[in-house]
Amino acid sequence: MATGQIRYSIPEEMTVGSFVGNIGTDLGLDPKRLVSGKARVFTTGGSEYFGLDREKGHLIVKERIDREQLCGELSACSTSFNVILENPMELHRVTVEILDINDNSPVFPRGEIEIETSEAAPPGARFSLESAIDPDVGINTLQKYTLHPTDHFNLNIRSRADGSKNVEMVLQTALDREKKTNHYLTLTAVDGGKPQRSGTVKIHVLVLDVNDNVPVFSQSSYKTSVFENAAKGTLVTTVSATDADESSHNIQYYFEHPSATVKALFVIDSESGQVRVNGEIDYEKHKQFKIKVTARDQGGLTDSSEILIDVIDVNDNKPKITVMSFSSALPENADLGTVVAMINVEDFDSGDNGRVMCSIDRDLPFKIQSSSTNDYNLVTDSTLDREQTQEYNITIIAVDGGSPSLSTEEIITVKISDVNDHAPQFQQQKYNAYVLENNSPSVSIISVKAEDADWGPNARVSYFIADGDLNGEPLTSYVSINSDSGVIYAVKSFDFEQLKSFKIQVKAQDGGSPPLSSNTTLNIFIQDQNDNAPQILYPVQTSSSVVAEMVPRSADVGYLVTKVVAVDVDSGQNAWLSYKLQKATDRALFEVGAQNGEIRTVRQVTDKDAVKHRLTVVVEDNGQPSRSATVIVNVAVADSFPEVISEFTNFNHDTTYSDNLTFYLILALAVVSVLFIFSLIAIISVKIYRWRQNRLFYKSAPNLPVIPYYPPVYADGTLQRVYNYEMCGTTDSRMSDIKFVRPYSQNTLVNVSRAGTVQREKKEQEEDADLSFEVRNSFSVLTDLSITCIHCSHCAQFYVLRCFSK
Repeated sequence: MATGQIRYSIPEEMTVGSFVGNIGTDLGLDPKRLVSGKARVFTTGGSEYFGLDREKGHLIVKERIDREQLCGELSACSTSFNVILENPMELHRVTVEILDINDNSPVFPRGEIEIETSEAAPPGARFSLESAIDPDVGINTLQKYTLHPTDHFNLNIRSRADGSKNVEMVLQTALDREKKTNHYLTLTAVDGGKPQRSGTVKIHVLVLDVNDNVPVFSQSSYKTSVFENAAKGTLVTTVSATDADESSHNIQYYFEHPSATVKALFVIDSESGQVRVNGEIDYEKHKQFKIKVTARDQGGLTDSSEILIDVIDVNDNKPKITVMSFSSALPENADLGTVVAMINVEDFDSGDNGRVMCSIDRDLPFKIQSSSTNDYNLVTDSTLDREQTQEYNITIIAVDGGSPSLSTEEIITVKISDVNDHAPQFQQQKYNAYVLENNSPSVSIISVKAEDADWGPNARVSYFIADGDLNGEPLTSYVSINSDSGVIYAVKSFDFEQLKSFKIQVKAQDGGSPPLSSNTTLNIFIQDQNDNAPQILYPVQTSSSVVAEMVPRSADVGYLVTKVVAVDVDSGQNAWLSYKLQKATDRALFEVGAQNGEIRTVRQVTDKDAVKHRLTVVVEDNGQPSRSATVIVNVAVADSFPEVISEFTNFNHDTTYSDNLTFYLILALAVVSVLFIFSLIAIISVKIYRWRQNRLFYKSAPNLPVIPYYPPVYADGTLQRVYNYEMCGTTDSRMSDIKFVRPYSQNTLVNVSRAGTVQREKKEQEEDADLSFEVRNSFSVLTDLSITCIHCSHCAQFYVLRCFSK
């Protein structure tokens, strides 16, 4: 806050609008500052004598100024006021001295003075005259008196201690009533102004008979005091005069030329000389009274004296608080010492009664500072926080020093405006959300919430997903967020098997300027659903081959036939697999481990057991609802390969022959139904076809590929070495031949094939037909297992046998 002081002098009675001074130039202010700061004049009294032209910066007269009305008898007259600017607040004290001009003529209280005197009055007798009144001061006030004519009387002027003049008319030559009863004189009062002003009064002197003693007051001046607000009738003082004449008890007292104020406030008893209070005395209006009193006897002789009454101040005025300037709204980041309000405190009492102390509650973040006499500033004393306190009701207390003291309170309300000083805060530092896979897009995942302690636009929170990518795609292609509500939605359908979880950063940003923000981490976990059926890894199912597990007839109880291996790409209980035997040729011979899928013998294998067994195993997961897969396991109960081959060859041959027979029957029916020529063409076509198939088989048999197979490792029934076999087989097992060859190294996988061909004529019976086989035996030293693949020339299919070495 800036302060300054300046003083001007102007004569009274200047016309309204007269130029007083240039405030902007004299205070060093930019004229634009007067306009932007809303400069104005503030006075504590009721009258505003001066105004301010903001555009020009001129201080002008706003109301006619009468120095005599403003200051009375005081020689030095001035008035003070404040010029206040805002944004920032500035206060400048301006004092204007009012110079007196000679605008008042001396005026006598009455137009005519009547004096009664005895003819026996000796020369030198004095007659007190009413003094003229001139409200001007200095050289412009009353300076001298003149009396005309002066044949019997002349003037005697005495100066009092206060500078006023006491005018007396002195008898120079004796009067003779018989010669002249009435004497008329003119008394003229002249001031010292330029031009000179004067006033006159007529004096009528009535000559009476002899009364040769004049009354005499006991004191030439009476000094007393009275409390302001004294009750009506309160005795102020008593004046008394004595007369040497015999009729001295008939002396009468009266005020000499009393003013209207004296008449209203005091009264004198003409008989006793007691002066009493007759009205309400106010120290703030009149601090002292000077009253002339006259004593007159019956003969008309008079004497005069003066009563000086001092008014004693009483603490009867409360301090007056005036808010000159006030900022009702204050930003919460206001600097320490920021001016909130300019306050003027005034007490019209005097002394201690008029000494005022101004204060506020110490618990508030404000304090009161005195800037000049009777002026205070309300400033910030500590930091403000709108989030803690949005509004302050500040009680300003002004207490005077009287006894008892009087006080005044003024309440001002200061609202704290918001500043964006708080970032949004999430309710949690980290969020975890769970969503089921196969969800529908736009499904709501979770709602995040951030709160901002600020207000209005500064507290309006918007939500965003921080930039990032996942698997080469932006995060916004996976999830989206409602910027207003904070609800997070899925953009696509999730697959647990591809994506189990991911992490995003959610940003909350307020609407302040500049905006503030904070982040939180959101972990999104994809929950598995049972949407995948178990997958069979072993045994491998093919459409053109039959996989058979070989079990020797000497196998004991619990013999491990094979193991069904399956997996489920789901997780948790959805991936818990259980195995059970759905169908079996002989349920009493085999069982499946419910947990591990191992197929074992339940009892001892006997010679009565069939060679071929077909087992249907169901693999089921633990999901809700559950999903399952089935696998068919062919088991051969035999001690040798020829037996196995014979059984599975007959099995395939019967199937093939049955299929061909059905085809031929249908074809025969068609041929009968159609012309004979078509039948002949069909037969020729069939024969040509079979002849070409046989020829192609002979050429391609040595180049047939080995079918790879990767069985699991088992602890029992292992072979320590790799062997190679050669085999020739026919439909008659007695004609089959198997040859043992040297072992190979353990790192070598040997495939040996040998083909035997038996031609069969269509006209011959199928029991006598020769069959052609290609047998491939593969042994793996890593798995200690052997695999046999059989190719049938009749049906052009492969049959795969698998056997354990126990």
